[in-house]
Amino acid sequence: MTNNFPQALTIAGTDSGGGAGIAADFKTMQERGVFATMVVAVTAQNTLGVQDALPMPPKLIDEQCASLAADLKIRACKTGMLADPTRVTAVVKNLQKYDFGPVTVDPVMIAKGGAKLLSDDAIATVRDQLLPLASLVTPNLPEAEELAGMKIQTEADMITVGKLLQGMGVKNVLVKGGHFASADEANDFVLLENGHNFWLTAKRIPTHNTHGTGDTISACITAELAKGKSMEEAIRIGKVYVEATIKDGINVGHGHGPLNHWAQIGGDQDEI
Repeated sequence: MTNNFPQALTIAGTDSGGGAGIAADFKTMQERGVFATMVVAVTAQNTLGVQDALPMPPKLIDEQCASLAADLKIRACKTGMLADPTRVTAVVKNLQKYDFGPVTVDPVMIAKGGAKLLSDDAIATVRDQLLPLASLVTPNLPEAEELAGMKIQTEADMITVGKLLQGMGVKNVLVKGGHFASADEANDFVLLENGHNFWLTAKRIPTHNTHGTGDTISACITAELAKGKSMEEAIRIGKVYVEATIKDGINVGHGHGPLNHWAQIGGDQDEI
C-alpha cells in the first residue's frame, strides 16, 4: 500500500542557490502532488552563475539507484546535469537495469550564466546512449543545435531538428523556443511518438528571473507522467505551469533570479 502514491525520480545536480537543478525539480514535483526522490551530483552556484561542480563517483550513482529500486515505486524519472561521459554511462546502465518509468531527458549543457555543464565528449554519449532510452527529450535551442548538429534560425528549423532527434531513438521531442531573442512569444515545438505535432505558445514575459525554467518544465512533465497523464497532457501542463511561475514572479539574488515554484498553490493539483 505504501507505493500507491505517485513517486518520481530526478537524476541531476544540486543548485546551492535553490533555483535550478534538483532544487527546482523537488519544488516542482511537490507542487504537482508527487513525491520526489533523487540521484545527486553537487554544484556551488547562485543566481550569478556556477562556481564549481562535483560529479558523483559511478559507484555511488549505482548505489543510489539500487537503494531507490529496492524500496520505492518510481513511476517516472528525469535526467538533468550529468557532467561527463562517465556519469552519463553510469546513468544509462542503471536506467537499463531498473524500471523507473518513462524517462524525460533534459540535456543540460550550459547554465544561464554561461558555465558549461556538459563536456563536449559527453554530448555524443547522451546522443548515442541516453536518447534511445528516453520517452521525451526537452532541449532549448542551443542544446537542440548541439544534439542535432545544425543551426536553428527559424521555426521551420525547429521542426527539422525535432524530426532529427526523434530519428536518434527518442520517442517524443519538445524543442523549446525561448532563446529566439526577437520574438514576442515563446513558441515550443512538440513532436509525439505517433507523428502528431503541435506548437505551444505563451506570451513572453519581460523578466530576468527565469533561472531553472528548463529544469522546472521537465520536472513538471515528469510529475504529471508519474500521476498517469498522457505525454501530450503532461507537456501541456508543464508549459502552463512554467508560464505561471514566471508571470507570478519573485525577486531573489542579483543575477538571473529563480521562478516562483509555489505560484500554483491553492489550485486543484490536476487543473491549472
